Amino acid sequence: MSKIESALDKTVAKLPLLKGWVMSRLCKVWQKISPAFSRLHKIDYASTKSFVIKYKWRLLILAIILFAGSKAYDHFFPASKKQGGGVQTITSIVTEKKDIPLVIEATGNIVSNSIVDIRPMVTNKVEKIHIKDGQEVKEGELLFTLDNRTDTANYEKLKALADDAQKQYQRAKELVGKNFISKAGLETALANAKSAQAAADAARVQLSFDFIRSPINGKAGIINVFPGTLVQASNTVISATNASSTSTTSSMVTITQLNPINVQFVIPEKDIPVLLESKQSDVPMKVQVTVGNNTQRVFNGEVIVVDNQIDPQIAAVRVKAQIPNEKYELLPGQFARVSLNANTLKDVIAIPSEAIVMNPKGRLVYVVDKDDKVMPKPITVSYEYQGTSVVNGLEPGQRIVVEGKQNLRAGSKVREAKPANAPAAQTK
Repeated sequence: MSKIESALDKTVAKLPLLKGWVMSRLCKVWQKISPAFSRLHKIDYASTKSFVIKYKWRLLILAIILFAGSKAYDHFFPASKKQGGGVQTITSIVTEKKDIPLVIEATGNIVSNSIVDIRPMVTNKVEKIHIKDGQEVKEGELLFTLDNRTDTANYEKLKALADDAQKQYQRAKELVGKNFISKAGLETALANAKSAQAAADAARVQLSFDFIRSPINGKAGIINVFPGTLVQASNTVISATNASSTSTTSSMVTITQLNPINVQFVIPEKDIPVLLESKQSDVPMKVQVTVGNNTQRVFNGEVIVVDNQIDPQIAAVRVKAQIPNEKYELLPGQFARVSLNANTLKDVIAIPSEAIVMNPKGRLVYVVDKDDKVMPKPITVSYEYQGTSVVNGLEPGQRIVVEGKQNLRAGSKVREAKPANAPAAQTK
């Protein structure tokens, strides 16, 4: 320490000599340039113009050198360093690994799980209607009764003939045992019995067409026929509308299964690999559905089928999910927005998307070191959803700037806008 103190004393002693030397040099420089200042009043426009024309290339080169030097100085000595690094207020978080659901957004429509148009199998007149508009019906429940008098009479006649043919066959069996008739006569009696029974069975089926029952559990729509309406065995119920009567050209009634109900949507081709990978696992894919403009009411369901081919016109695959609908809040045809949880990204770094800065070289974030100085860190984004980005290039425990990054440069000094909270995902 004594050597250092003696050196400092010698340096301080020489300061007056150094000051005198600097002042003498400045006086000599002033003596050289003072005549030039005295001649400034003689400079006019003509002399200035001739000087510029004569040395224009030298002046241009000098300007380029000065400009390049200024830019180089700003690059190697940023404002934050030259001015002492003014402290900027920021908000930051500490990165951590977490599981992020991989969500695919899509749009589609609500569709019925099962829908049946009730149409007649025979041409006949409606005798009785057993249901009302909008009524819930069970599978096998009687919906309509047609005029069955002719079919009933035909069935009873053929049933009687079948019973008689069966008796004749039994009598023929007894006579064969006594050798009163040949075996050929027995075979003829058997054929007659079978033929008569088949005719009776066909008549019974024909009679059943007069009693129209629901093939599924569901809810009936608007009934389009009335007692006395003539319905035909065709694809449509033929009728007309005029001033005295009302009729329709659609089905007698439509039965729609509303609980559960389905939503059908399409997934872009780029997301199909993720979708198929999730389908192969035993865990069902979950969906969240909103309909119309009501985004507050969310319906939860599961994917039941992914189509086995891609539609080349739209480069997408159709997907169908099923949703419970006990209160009948969903109806077929409604527009639906679907969020499909296709997979879960395990142990990834997820940060707020607003922390990412875009520049010509790509994306980066500002990392704060232990001295509260920031440095840019290049990153890549592998997935982004609703303000959260899954990134590569960061490690757990790094503190990154979220807000206040607009004027930051490498080496900028920062301070936190508010006190840090203990959890890593909170502001630090």
